[in-house]
Amino acid sequence: MSGPFQTFDDPVAGGRDPRRLARLRTALESKGLSAFIIPRADVHQSEYTPPHDERLAWLTGFTGSAGLAVVLARAAALFTDGRYTLQAPQQIDMTQWQVVDSTRTRPFVWLAEHLGEGDVVGFDPWLMTARDVARLRREVETVGGLLQALPDNPLDALWDDQPPPPKAPLWGHDPDLTGESVPDKLARIRTAIGEARCDALVVSDPHNLCWAFNLRGADVAHTPIVLGFALIPAEGRPVLFIAGGKIDAAMRTAISEHADLAEPDGLLETLTARACGGAKLRIDSATGAEILRETVVQAGGEADVAADPITLMKARKNPVEIAGSREAHLRDGVAVSRFLAWFADTAPRGGLTEIDAVRKLEEMRAQTNALVEISFPTIAGAGPNGAIVHYRVSTQSNRAIGTGELFLIDSGAQYNDGTTDITRTLVTGEPTPEMRAHYTRVLKGHIAIARAVFPRGTTGAQIDALARLPLWEAGLDFDHGTGHGVGSFLSVHEGPQRISKAGNVALDPGMILSNEPGYYRAGAYGIRLENLLLVELRAIAGAEREMLGFETLTLAPFERRLIEPALLGRSERAWIDAYHARVWEKLALSVDDATRAWLEGATRPLAV
Repeated sequence: MSGPFQTFDDPVAGGRDPRRLARLRTALESKGLSAFIIPRADVHQSEYTPPHDERLAWLTGFTGSAGLAVVLARAAALFTDGRYTLQAPQQIDMTQWQVVDSTRTRPFVWLAEHLGEGDVVGFDPWLMTARDVARLRREVETVGGLLQALPDNPLDALWDDQPPPPKAPLWGHDPDLTGESVPDKLARIRTAIGEARCDALVVSDPHNLCWAFNLRGADVAHTPIVLGFALIPAEGRPVLFIAGGKIDAAMRTAISEHADLAEPDGLLETLTARACGGAKLRIDSATGAEILRETVVQAGGEADVAADPITLMKARKNPVEIAGSREAHLRDGVAVSRFLAWFADTAPRGGLTEIDAVRKLEEMRAQTNALVEISFPTIAGAGPNGAIVHYRVSTQSNRAIGTGELFLIDSGAQYNDGTTDITRTLVTGEPTPEMRAHYTRVLKGHIAIARAVFPRGTTGAQIDALARLPLWEAGLDFDHGTGHGVGSFLSVHEGPQRISKAGNVALDPGMILSNEPGYYRAGAYGIRLENLLLVELRAIAGAEREMLGFETLTLAPFERRLIEPALLGRSERAWIDAYHARVWEKLALSVDDATRAWLEGATRPLAV
């Protein structure tokens, strides 16, 4: 991989073509379908999909990372969550589409309300999980409709210039960085398969495949994975289903030490052969496509639809991965602090745009000589653009950063030893009292999470409210989770751990999560403050239970001009001063003179 990694073209112009929806409706009518489901997904349910699989964006113009469309003869709806409810109406043709908040209205319930007796709903069984299809079937059949899996996706026939599937070469991830060999990982996986009383595990998540076999790739932007499947039996050799053109002779030899290789189009045939005789195969409930379950069942096997055990193994980082993450954050902290110093000097002069800032931050990271990729497209929103939670700047939307405006910049990097993600909200000129009050309330919530101590077994849902309380006290809130899991040179958004109202997985030592409360005033500004946290054991004198807490990994100052000390308690001010002192201690000797001078002022203790 080599940069620059972010482009600024308008990704949605073609998707606004009204003829596409009309052509799809004609195709559906010819197939006798009353409705069709279009999820934003590839065959692995990936967050970042290759251009070949961006069917939802091609049809609607919506480019967010979470969405699902339902098309009927007389209605069409795009469902997305609170991160994109401002973005979606700006991208799609609102004369043809209805935008629906999926957190308030479930897509399949909405669909059922628009169906009649005998209506047939089509779907692509490669693009929906077995769990989702079961829910869809229940809603459709309740109103007398029929569900039909299609052998071919009708959108592919309409998409004349559909890009080809990715063919990037894969490579091995150094065991010095993974901290565990492939045989040791496979031994743990086989133990989990046996404990689940299964005969084999179908690995449908490429992140899990890459983790288990210490592989990395470049099949999708921003996440170093190779797309493929694996079948890991409780006994015997695994099989990796990866396109052969991605594997050179040296890697083929290395992989063959642990597994056999096959082409992806042989997966269903292999599952059929494995399932014959009643074998029980685990299908991942989060990423396993319905067609995998259907194939196993039709062959006479038992499809055990549940969590892939690799997901939790991957989430609990080992000491080598943790050390690598600390090094990556130290390196990233230098780059981000250099950027913040540059911004503080440059922005007040005027003329600086969102794209300028994105390019400069990527340049600073590239100068570490360790940047492999950015971990997601940088979110850089000035003024009202900052209120769009996952705003992506384009040449059409690019905005100058004005005096007295807030500027939200959310970015991250992929280094061989770790993945980073950091958000800072900055200001040019003097902020208003309202800006300072809102920023400080978000900061108070951030501090509450960072300082949290909790018994082992606590879930992210149980501590999510800590970040919201300071906002709730003022009648405010935000419509996204407080934190997501983060991988080790893998996805910047990694499950199963998260801090959110729906975070039902217990937090364990070694997990890395983000801490990013926010506040967004539509049409005015957005505020978000994000550091990454490591879950660690916490020794407490006299404790009757095993307790956990967080180590903050991210190293970069907060915007002092937006902090209102009068709204902070003594312990909160102490936390900020201690954090800033640590940032100074870790970074001061690694930055240039100009950055060091700025950093000294940015990290000095708050005035009481």
